[in-house]
Amino acid sequence: MAKDEYKEFRLVGTRPDRPDGLDKVTGRARYGADIAAPGMLWAAVVRSPHAHARIVRIDTSKAEALPGVKAVITRADFPEGLTGEAWNMQENTMAGERALYDGHAVAAVAAISALIAQDAARLVEVEYEILPHVTDVDEAIKPDAPVIRAGAADATVPEGMPPNVVRYMEFGHGDLDAGFAAADLVMEKTYKTEATHQGYIEPHACLGQLGSDGKGEMWVCTQGHWYIRKMCTDVLGLDPAQLRVTPSEIGGGFGGKTTIFMEPLSLALSRKAGGRPVKVVMSRAEVLRATGPTASASMDVKIGMKKDGTMTAGKVVFRMQGGAFPGAPVDMALYCAFAAYKVPALHHEGFDVLANRPRAAAYRAPGSPMAAYAVESLVDEMCKELNLDPIDTRLKNAVRDGDQSSYGPKFGSIGLVEVLEAMKAHPNLQAPLGPNQGRGVASGFWFNHGGDTSVSMAISEDGTAQVSIGTPDIGGLRASIALMTAETLGIAYDDVRVNVVETGALGVNEPTHGSRATFASGKAAVIAARQAITEMCRRAAAEWGIDAEAVEWVDGAAQPAGPNAGKFPPMTIKEIAAKMSSTGGPIAGHHESVPDGVGASFGAHVVDVEVDPETGRTTILRYLVVQDAGRAIHPSYVEGQYQGGAAQGIGWALNEGYIYGDDGRLQNPVFLDYRVPVASDLPMIDTVIVEVPNPGHPYGVRGVGETGITPPLPAIANAIHAATGARLRSLPMNPPSVLAAIKALG
Repeated sequence: MAKDEYKEFRLVGTRPDRPDGLDKVTGRARYGADIAAPGMLWAAVVRSPHAHARIVRIDTSKAEALPGVKAVITRADFPEGLTGEAWNMQENTMAGERALYDGHAVAAVAAISALIAQDAARLVEVEYEILPHVTDVDEAIKPDAPVIRAGAADATVPEGMPPNVVRYMEFGHGDLDAGFAAADLVMEKTYKTEATHQGYIEPHACLGQLGSDGKGEMWVCTQGHWYIRKMCTDVLGLDPAQLRVTPSEIGGGFGGKTTIFMEPLSLALSRKAGGRPVKVVMSRAEVLRATGPTASASMDVKIGMKKDGTMTAGKVVFRMQGGAFPGAPVDMALYCAFAAYKVPALHHEGFDVLANRPRAAAYRAPGSPMAAYAVESLVDEMCKELNLDPIDTRLKNAVRDGDQSSYGPKFGSIGLVEVLEAMKAHPNLQAPLGPNQGRGVASGFWFNHGGDTSVSMAISEDGTAQVSIGTPDIGGLRASIALMTAETLGIAYDDVRVNVVETGALGVNEPTHGSRATFASGKAAVIAARQAITEMCRRAAAEWGIDAEAVEWVDGAAQPAGPNAGKFPPMTIKEIAAKMSSTGGPIAGHHESVPDGVGASFGAHVVDVEVDPETGRTTILRYLVVQDAGRAIHPSYVEGQYQGGAAQGIGWALNEGYIYGDDGRLQNPVFLDYRVPVASDLPMIDTVIVEVPNPGHPYGVRGVGETGITPPLPAIANAIHAATGARLRSLPMNPPSVLAAIKALG
């Protein structure tokens, strides 16, 4: 369903096997915890049992005396004098004067076995002075709230704001008062979401080696090894050029593996242990207590709407806590809040708030799911009040090509209208609903991203191609890059091998985040392939004795561009490659840039639920994801991204959430208690791939990895309301919460 005439491709849009599939199903693929080295030591981390405490004294003598222990480190083993973000990362990696959350690292040991390291960690004596704590975002901005980090606010925060507010944003357009005055209905509600974790199956793991000369290596499961290199060298005061970082295969990340948590500890321990490699593998409890979930949020939304569904004005005030450090995704949430709608008057206000929780990290469209939950829930409430169709209302207000976005720039080619129309036409909308069943719909948005990108492609002697990329494959990227490269060169899919290389092999690459990898690395790979084609055409022209401009590339071969160029049989890529040593040497292409032309991404979901009125349990009956992919390079992986986002959104909506006790300690630090969806919680998730090609990419690609987690939260809330009449304005909507809401209706 493309906006323009669909162009047929030879390979793009097909579904070949993924090139790394055999290694992964046979166990040959090496993940972070699989990496080992001769003389390797094992690490264990000592973590604070308190939400907020002054570290009075650390005695490591008993641990150091234990046979088999080779190194013990505390904050004293890290350089002093760091400022800004480098200090934030260092402080989060290893606590200084205070432990700021339950699970904050205060010391680490390295020993000849994992068991000895764990025993030694228990021998480290830490004396704490317990301090007042706060974990709720609304409580954190009250006048009597404990001050977590005095003076941490940046220049955006006006005077007189609570000390735990560290960043402030405000923007908008139009006459807000006039917009609300023109409305037939104005509604204002408050919504809250709890922090949730990305829930990746593979815990954080790395192996680090650092010598006294400052040269080191790391093997780590990460979404971005150049980021890991920069962050580790910043924290430890090293020269980035002296640290080589190699990514392992990755068992899930979803944004949570774009930053550092324990990685510098392996290097610091290695340096203190005489340069022996040190392996760190987190337990699940450590992952949940001490790595970055998304923020929790408290959000006020006000919307004005006419009787025909036209939105006249909107206002949001978002408060988000990102843990004990700045960085809650309040800016992204504000940008996404009204992105799907053309509203004449909008105002956005946001507060980044500190709390005694682990430092927040990205989680798949950071900020956007929370914003969608608030705005899309209120849109549904207003549609119910005015007796309007929720899809038609979204279509009436939907942004189109050339419209100014809610956050400023004008949209280019976008496919929101096509998405909504495809959703409206789907058979799921006609499925009958029974007692205690309801249907909910919601829209979602994500920007997508370009970012620093560097790719090399080399032609082998037999005419096959090898592509070196710096973006780890976390969703079928190797297959997509191989398809685009093979399509461009005119060779077989199996004749392209895609390698994710270490930091010494390419220029800087941003992580696989922001839905950028297929767009940015794919675009660079196509340009690199075109460079190689230009060179192969030049060599064919030289052999034929004609101008290079008179040669064209068709179906994997150079040929004269027309009868005036001469009559020569096509010279295939295999023929050119076979004699490249005698015609000028290796043939390769390379491209580095911060690619522009990123296409915005829209999606919409429909969910049918059944709610048990006696227990409050919600069962998902049917689920539909409709999203614009621009061009689906490998449709199976596009569908997988859609389904994965929906599955994670279902968990976030119904069950997942951090639970802190009165003592500020996390009460559900294992998957038995922090309940992610399992197969029995999910229906078959239907998908519709809408293709409105992105003109900024050679094959029309839009990133698809993040938009899919944005609509589930409000879609499910809207469906529960339709089934029960109860409106839940806080997450998770677990059985006790739903049952309480039903009973509150009387």
